Amino acid sequence: MLSLAVSLGAHAGNVRLVTGDDYAPLTGRSLEGDGMLSAVVRAAFSRSGLETFLAWQPWKRGYLMTLRGEYDATFPYIRAAQRERDFLYSAPLYVSEQHLFSRAADSVEYDDLDGVTGRRLCHPLGWQLPEPIQRLVDQGVLVRHSPTGLNACAQLLLLGRDDVFLADLQLGTFALRSTEAPRLRFHVSNSIVGRQTMHLIVPRNRAGAEELIERFDRGLQAIRASGEYQRLLDRPPARLHDGAR
Repeated sequence: MLSLAVSLGAHAGNVRLVTGDDYAPLTGRSLEGDGMLSAVVRAAFSRSGLETFLAWQPWKRGYLMTLRGEYDATFPYIRAAQRERDFLYSAPLYVSEQHLFSRAADSVEYDDLDGVTGRRLCHPLGWQLPEPIQRLVDQGVLVRHSPTGLNACAQLLLLGRDDVFLADLQLGTFALRSTEAPRLRFHVSNSIVGRQTMHLIVPRNRAGAEELIERFDRGLQAIRASGEYQRLLDRPPARLHDGAR
């Protein structure tokens, strides 16, 4: 365990974590427990006997700071070729199911996408599109608009300025709630556009990286077996009262 202790550096005994804000209900400073996946990550490390310190950074900055060794791990990230060259991946934290969100009066299913040219697709800046959807953007069938967050996509959908957005079911549903409009004004596709697993990642060049991933995975397996994992995911997402943090 010496290599693991070295990897924790000046924070020996604490695993230095970083994640990004405004990814509700999975992560977010304004959410109870800092979001569902923040709670899962903390619980898994705790079950492995490791304490954690969670920092918040803009997504790109936190990612690069982790790569430079300023944090031990970051989450949640999907698999990508470049990322896999630089990071070790934990067992899946969460399976993301991607759906299309549109207005009820102009509902969109996956099979409808290539039937109309010029639909306005809202997808936040820096977010990657699944390959089939990216292909439609490249072909000009969909016209991408990229605000800074998913809540903006939900609001633009409501205002009729965009026609559809693509998101994980949990993320998209939470974004719809942010508009405070009746749920019946929106349509969530019955079709699942794709599934992706989300992970905790640790830089390959960190001393003790493999040991850290192994301990985390054992903790994650333990909270799954005990039922704690599912309880954390099933807990209704709630925002903290203003001024609570």
